[in-house]
Amino acid sequence: MLELLDFNENPNVGVFCRANDNLAFVRTQLLKKIKKKIVDALDVKLVELNIADATIIGSLLSVNSTGAIVTDFIDEKSLQMIKDQGLSVCVIEDIYNAAGNDVLMNDYGALVHPDLGEKVLHDIKQTCDVPVYRGTVGTLKTVGMAAVATNKGCLCHPKVTDEEKRRLEEVFQVPVMIGTVNHGAPLIGSGLVANTKGAIIGNRTTGIEMGRIEEALGFLG
Repeated sequence: MLELLDFNENPNVGVFCRANDNLAFVRTQLLKKIKKKIVDALDVKLVELNIADATIIGSLLSVNSTGAIVTDFIDEKSLQMIKDQGLSVCVIEDIYNAAGNDVLMNDYGALVHPDLGEKVLHDIKQTCDVPVYRGTVGTLKTVGMAAVATNKGCLCHPKVTDEEKRRLEEVFQVPVMIGTVNHGAPLIGSGLVANTKGAIIGNRTTGIEMGRIEEALGFLG
């Protein structure tokens, strides 16, 4: 199911939410009707939290079905809330610690900011049980905002190079397509949260963009 949404009049839903096939982590203080739409679209359990008093959950957290990668700014209460959902957790202690921006992941692989250190790559691999590679998308190092990957497909920045596209297909083992969100925004991860069952999409997204999302993430047929 696809759902056009804004979070308190902000269409950048990917900045405030992060999901896998079972859970959606969202910022606090969303309207009840918005939370219901998230649950219905993604068919998940909803977990509300702030990280270091920030609402930008999608920028600070990356998840797959096994584990979660999170900024070292996280407080113990929020960390425990994530662990309570049955996920292993890796806290990034690195200058590049905005995990949602810097880690793109599904259950088959992870692509990370090219400047992340070896220890971080090792910890992500151990925590999320996937091979981990450094790379870029559209020459951008913030790969978590340049694309969205599920276990069925990947939608990425329209300026992705042929070499980057091949790497994405190898890492995530799914088809890769280009697109935009929110009426032309190339940072896919800022306006789209998806799993294999559905997606929430910034409400400025056009019908043409919606069709691209449906095709790329395997919701057609």
